[in-house]
Amino acid sequence: MAKAKKKKEVESVEVQEKGSAGFFQILLAWIIIPLMFTTAVVLIIAKVADVNVFDQAKEWTSKVPFLEEKAPDEQAEGDLILEERVISLQAEIQEKEAQLFEVQDELTKVKDSNETLEIEKEKLNEEIEKLKLAQSETKRDFKEIITTYEQMSAKSAAPVITKMGDAEAVQILSSLKPATLAAILEKMSPEEAAKYTTMLTK
Repeated sequence: MAKAKKKKEVESVEVQEKGSAGFFQILLAWIIIPLMFTTAVVLIIAKVADVNVFDQAKEWTSKVPFLEEKAPDEQAEGDLILEERVISLQAEIQEKEAQLFEVQDELTKVKDSNETLEIEKEKLNEEIEKLKLAQSETKRDFKEIITTYEQMSAKSAAPVITKMGDAEAVQILSSLKPATLAAILEKMSPEEAAKYTTMLTK
């Protein structure tokens, strides 16, 4: 009985060894040997094509970001370039800020200037209104003066007009009705009547 049991155990160990040996044989036959053969063929082709496989592999791995190795000098040079770029950008920012302050200052000056111009404009508008009012009053006063001269007798109006300056006299005479003007000119001396008539025709 014990012999039979021992025999079974020996057989099962042999089967297991055969099974594990079979797996390694499959792995060797189907994967490792073809891979080694392919590698050998590639190396032979590379040698014939005069390509250094190891240098090429090193170049390819240097292009991979996390596998890339930088020489200390290159790293220092890269850091220096970055630092110079940062300093350049900071200087540019400061320059732009200075320009911004200048523009803001100019805008403030323009705003103040606009406010001053608005105040001056309002003052000028007030002056224009005052002048228009004064002009309308002057026109009204002049009309009243003309009305007064038309109501006066020609005998009384003639001496008053001859005592005035030529410009005022002509202004009044040119505004009178033709009948009143003729009556006043009749009461003047021939020389004065001729003078005012000549002035009125110009």
